[in-house]
Amino acid sequence: MNRQTIYLSFVLVAGMAVTVLVARSIDARRPPPDPNAIDESLYLNPNTARRVSLGFNGLVADWYWMRSLQYVGRKIVNTPEDVPIDSLQQLNLKLLAPLLDTATTLDPDFADPYEYAAVVLPAVDVDAAIRILRKGIDTTPSAWRLYHHLGYIHWQQKDYAAASEMYRRGSEIPGSPQWMSAMVAKMAAEGGSRNTAREIYKRMQDESADEKVKDMAQRRLMQLDSLDHRDILRKLMTEYKTRVGQCPTTWKEILPVLRSLRIPVDQSGAPLDPTHVPYQLRAGACEADLDSKSEVLRQ
Repeated sequence: MNRQTIYLSFVLVAGMAVTVLVARSIDARRPPPDPNAIDESLYLNPNTARRVSLGFNGLVADWYWMRSLQYVGRKIVNTPEDVPIDSLQQLNLKLLAPLLDTATTLDPDFADPYEYAAVVLPAVDVDAAIRILRKGIDTTPSAWRLYHHLGYIHWQQKDYAAASEMYRRGSEIPGSPQWMSAMVAKMAAEGGSRNTAREIYKRMQDESADEKVKDMAQRRLMQLDSLDHRDILRKLMTEYKTRVGQCPTTWKEILPVLRSLRIPVDQSGAPLDPTHVPYQLRAGACEADLDSKSEVLRQ
C-alpha cells in the first residue's frame, strides 16, 4: 500500500511538473506582443498543441479551458454594461473559438468546452461553434449532449428542421433522456414558439453543471415569463378599452381582474415582473413596459 501511494504521488507530481513545462514551452513559442493589436493570436494550433502535450492531453486541455474562461472574464470585467453570457458579440472575442477548439482537440470527451461553444460562441462565430460541435460528434458519436448542444445552435439560427434532426439523432443514442424524443416533434411543429424556448432553457438549467449557464437559462426563462405577462396585460387593457373607450390610466382600474387571474401585484396595485419589479403602464397605449430597475432581459 505504501509503495502504491508513493507511486501514485510520484505520477501526480510528475504530471503537474510536465504541465508546467508544457505551459512554459507554449509560452516560449509566443511571438512578442504587438502594442497596436487589440488581441493576441493563438500561437499554437490544436494539432501542434496536442503533439507537444507529451501525452498529458487532459491536463493541457484543462489549461486551455481555464484560459478561455479567463479570457472571457477579463473582457466582461472591462465592460461597463451587464452583458448576458449568451450575447457577447460586442466584446471582440476573436480568440475564444481557437481556445475552445484546442481544448476539445486535446480532449474530445471534455464536456464543458462544448457547452461553452454552444452557449457563448454562436454570438461571436456561429460557424466555429457548429464546427467544434460537429467535431465532437464525429469523435464521440455516443455523447447525446453534443446533439442537444448542436440542436440548440440550429434552433437559435431558426433552422428548426436541422435542430429537429439533431434531437432525433441524439434521441436514438442508448441512454439518452426521453425528452430528447419529445424535442424532435416540438421542433418540427412549433420551433419558434415560446413553449419550445422554455423547454430548451429548462433543460439547459437542469442538465448543465456550469453555474453561469444555469444563470443564463434562468434569466431567459424569466424573460419568457415576462413576455407572457405583458401579453396578458395587453389583452386585459385592450378589453378594458373596448368597454370604457380608452386605455386604463392607472393599474387600479383593472386591479380586480389582475387579482382574479392571480397576477402578483404590489401595494399600489401594479403587476410585478418575474424579478418583483412593478411593470410601468404606458399611458394611452394599453402597453406594459419593463421598469429601468428590472433585471429581466430586454433582448
